[in-house]
Amino acid sequence: MTMPGSAAWEPTAAQAIIDQLKSKPGALLPILHAIQDRFSYIPEEAVALIASALKLTRAEVHGVISFYHHFRTHQPGRHVVEICRAEACQAQGARALEAHAKAALGVDYHQTTADRTVTLEPVYCLGNCACGPSVRVGDDIHARVDAQAFDELVESLKTERVEVR
Repeated sequence: MTMPGSAAWEPTAAQAIIDQLKSKPGALLPILHAIQDRFSYIPEEAVALIASALKLTRAEVHGVISFYHHFRTHQPGRHVVEICRAEACQAQGARALEAHAKAALGVDYHQTTADRTVTLEPVYCLGNCACGPSVRVGDDIHARVDAQAFDELVESLKTERVEVR
């Protein structure tokens, strides 16, 4: 369940990413993805670098970041737990799982637990429709997750040492 990325913020590394990708057509999205892949989020400092390189305003860059739910502007916890909210998973109990997860973790979507172990995020289809409700942690998809399975998964994350993306 290791998540790639999570390098400490380095403006020079971010600038290298920007310089490598800025001449591509539609460079903003590839740059944002690459920055988040490297640092696990898009720091405010990166917005100014990106805007300058692409001759955009910071507001334009922020607009794209805020439009796409995938992008984060704050460092996530050690693990990002995504709960599928698509209709097929909802039909199999995802709303109850969602309520349980929020209560068990003491956070809402887009928030991180106080111990920085888990950031809870919604996702709108994991392609595992026949086996819902589904949860993804890193690259691992967990099927037929109920409250008990969720609690066991979170407990295993607390004892596992990984770095986030």
